[in-house]
Amino acid sequence: MAFAPALKTWLLVVPAVALLGAAGMRMGGHLLHAQESGPAAMDAGVSQPADTLTAQTTLPAALARRMGSNENPLNAVPSGLPLDIRADMEGDTDLFAFAQRLRAQADSGNVEARWMLSRVYDYCSQYANDPGGYQLDNSVLTGMGERASTAMADARQRVAARCGGFVASDGLGYPLVFAQRRQAAQGGNLAAEASLLADGQPLQTDEDYRRGLVERVRDSHDPEAYMALAPAMGLRASGDRAMTGMVAGEALSELAWRVAACELGMPCGSDSVLMNSFCANGGICSQEDGQDFTDFVYDAAVSRQGAEKMTEWVEELIGKRKGR
Repeated sequence: MAFAPALKTWLLVVPAVALLGAAGMRMGGHLLHAQESGPAAMDAGVSQPADTLTAQTTLPAALARRMGSNENPLNAVPSGLPLDIRADMEGDTDLFAFAQRLRAQADSGNVEARWMLSRVYDYCSQYANDPGGYQLDNSVLTGMGERASTAMADARQRVAARCGGFVASDGLGYPLVFAQRRQAAQGGNLAAEASLLADGQPLQTDEDYRRGLVERVRDSHDPEAYMALAPAMGLRASGDRAMTGMVAGEALSELAWRVAACELGMPCGSDSVLMNSFCANGGICSQEDGQDFTDFVYDAAVSRQGAEKMTEWVEELIGKRKGR
């Protein structure tokens, strides 16, 4: 929420890095069309290598913009703005049409719509950068016939289906995502403000502000804000006095914040944007059908010895004791 850069802290503790090695699609030492790391990957939570295997074929812009208009089942009109903006990010929403509606709301002063617009741009950015190349990579992944590559291809195909109206000229990427989030943060959106801290570019840099922001996120119990803040709370927070006592500074801290976001109501099921993004962008795909993010974390990223500590952190963050 990944919402993607960088679950570097996760990858440090995942027992089987083959989860990323095999599923990360290294072919001849190159990741297929890997996107730059940074907040442009924020919804997936995965840092991306810089190496790319280029593909020259792209779809004509007009075709790509309405790709599949007669074939693609994922072109339903979003259920409603501004009543259920967050829910419309999930499901089978046509994200190109959704973004148009969000943009209209955002330009009218709705900072929640601007935050969600940044999430759509983030989610769709890898596809939009090169729709034709994205589809060619998917064909290669599918042709490998391996379970890991097939799972990644399926996740990427879902991204392509939902983002089918975007093209490279739309400029989706870090500068646009960051600009939208900064504008939303300046307008008072807490999740956007938290995402700037996670990006290393908070609205203010002093200790009091940074600690106060974390406290405001915790007091809010806003799952979007928890998920957006999470990358700032892992090893990057180690030694930061502002984060003392805030569930921060250790390898599993970031995951604790993410799991807490799920417990507070963030969509984290097997078909969620969160799980889809991890698999599509980084090859971090669950090996069990139907597994949600929380169970995936406990299975793949938390040692048996660390599970109790992890559970205690999550319970602390959500403000209640809750057995697992």
